[in-house]
Order: sequence, then C-alpha cells, then structure tokens
Amino acid sequence: MAQKFGNGRWVQEGFLDNRVEGTVVGRVVFAAIGPVDFYLTGNFKPDIAGEVIRFRNSRFEDDETAVSVIGDMENPQLGTAYVISFDPHPNLVPHPYVEWFSLRKNHYRFELNPDDAKVVPAAELGAIDQVSREIREALAAQMSERPRSNDESEWV
Repeated sequence: MAQKFGNGRWVQEGFLDNRVEGTVVGRVVFAAIGPVDFYLTGNFKPDIAGEVIRFRNSRFEDDETAVSVIGDMENPQLGTAYVISFDPHPNLVPHPYVEWFSLRKNHYRFELNPDDAKVVPAAELGAIDQVSREIREALAAQMSERPRSNDESEWV
C-alpha cells in the first residue's frame, strides 16, 4: 500500500536530529498514535546534513481514518533514513520531505508545506539536546540487536 500519511496530514509536529554522523534521532507526533521516537541509521541529505529540524504541520488532521491506516505503526521507529531533505528533487518546489524504512520492512514517507519546517538555530537547541540524548541512549542497543534485511518493503 502506498500511503504518505494522507499526504502528511496525519503528522502533527516533531523534530529530527542528525548532529551525530550516521544517525537520525527524534520524536514525531502522529494522529491516532501520539509521540513516536525515531532512531534511524543514515543522514539527512546535504542541504540540511548535520542539523536539527523542527516541524509543525499546518494541514494536520486527527481523523478516524488515521487509526485504520497507521494505527499499527511501529513505536519506536527503528530503521534507515532514506531521504530527509528540504529540497528533495530538482524538479519540485523545495519542501520538507521525510522518507525512511523500518526494520520491519515498512516504507514510510511524509511531505509538508515549505513553511512548516525549519532548521533549529543553536540558541534553541537546549530542550532538544536532552530529548535527543535520551532517545539515542534508549534505542541504540535495540538497533544493534535487530537483524537488518534488504528484502522488499511494504509501503505504508
């Protein structure tokens, strides 16, 4: 099933942190699920590599359909960052785009309006630093314990 979270409408807000080379950690709030912690191997694309991004979706909808489509989403999200960028494709208007694969072989992605996300300035990183550190410490061991597979993924 090719589902982009209702074109992003079921993504409320969150942050992703790529300041540690080779990992992306963060917390994203979804309709029907609530907060989901992320620990992905990989990096953001070069336009925002090594940064922290924060987003709040201006099109967020917490509707009943979300439960049936994403209600069984893994929590936490462990996997691989595929494309995380503010400028994902040269033929498209730049916009926040987040795509990843879970360790359970699910393929997820969402897109947001251009003004819905920003790179977090250093002066605003205090609260995010603590949460990122806690997520990294809590989930790093789970990432190393799980087998990885390159089998075909299921779109979610």
